[in-house]
Amino acid sequence: MQVLVRDNNVEQALRVLKKKLQREGVFREMKARQSFEKPSEKRAREKAEAIRRSRKLARKQAQREGLLPAPKKKAPAARGGAR
Repeated sequence: MQVLVRDNNVEQALRVLKKKLQREGVFREMKARQSFEKPSEKRAREKAEAIRRSRKLARKQAQREGLLPAPKKKAPAARGGAR
C-alpha cells in the first residue's frame, strides 16, 4: 500500500493511510488475530455478519424501489474553530 505525501503534509497522508487500511479491513483483522477464536465462535460471527450484510442489501433495495424512505442526510458539521 502506498500513500503520497504532498507539500510535507504528513497529517493528511496519515489520514489517507488510515482510511485505506480501514477500507481494506486491516484493523479488523488485527483485532481478530489478537486472541484465539474458537471455531464455533467464528461460525457464529460469520453467520451474523452475513445476516447483517443481507439485511443491509435488502434495505438499500427497498429504498431504491421506494418501499422505504431514503435515509435523512446529515447536515455538514461546522469546520474550523478557535486556534
